[in-house]
Amino acid sequence: MRSKASINGHSLHPMLVSFPIAFFTGTLVFDLLGWATGKTFYTEIAPVLTIAGLITALGAAIPGVIDLMHTVPPKSSAKQRGIKHGLANVGVLLLFGIALWYRMHCDTPNTAIILLLEVAGAGLLLIAGWMGGTLVSRNQIGIDHRFANAGKWMEFHFTSENGRVEITGHQVLKTDQMMLVHVDGKRIVVAKTEHGFAAFDDHCPHRGGSLAGGTMICGTVQCPWHGSQFDVESGKVKAGPAKAGIPVYALQQVNDRLYLQLP
Repeated sequence: MRSKASINGHSLHPMLVSFPIAFFTGTLVFDLLGWATGKTFYTEIAPVLTIAGLITALGAAIPGVIDLMHTVPPKSSAKQRGIKHGLANVGVLLLFGIALWYRMHCDTPNTAIILLLEVAGAGLLLIAGWMGGTLVSRNQIGIDHRFANAGKWMEFHFTSENGRVEITGHQVLKTDQMMLVHVDGKRIVVAKTEHGFAAFDDHCPHRGGSLAGGTMICGTVQCPWHGSQFDVESGKVKAGPAKAGIPVYALQQVNDRLYLQLP
């Protein structure tokens, strides 16, 4: 899914997280050097790095929260992983922040306590990074992986009247191309097949992947996460690992106008 916090299609969050990772890692390294050598130079640099890490982490968190709320598919394994990733990073900030506060407010800070907090923070940072990497590499969050002839990514928001809504933007769709529409809080894919237009739920029943970000050919859509395939007209499963089918929605085309009917 393409990131909502991006510049020219490049996701901001993965670019910005490298700064707090470097600063927090540097904090621990310099404190270890200070402890090992007894030189105060290293321990004087460490709190400066901590402050830089806290500031840049807050900056990196802003696009991260935007992606969690608006890019990660709802009710999916990626949403749960994203929440854990965010909480782990909050824990990192707390541990390094407590170490900094203790160092600044204690006349004779205990080096062992500082190192213990920073080692715990660095360990949690590794866990958060592992989950973040999974979100990108496995769940493809922030990746615009459009396949050949998929067309430009399109996403629209509509409000229905008594469950009926006119869909716009479909005119530019070519065969085997899809777009994502939000109708009354529901995520629905509108696709053009060889036989006309089809509408189906964006939620893969296996792990909640976004089908709008998948591929479609010959009336079959494939989830980008684990490869489950569904018939876009009937919603039936054509290939696993998904066990259940997907809801489909009625469409009515009147000349160039396309109407969707919610159940």
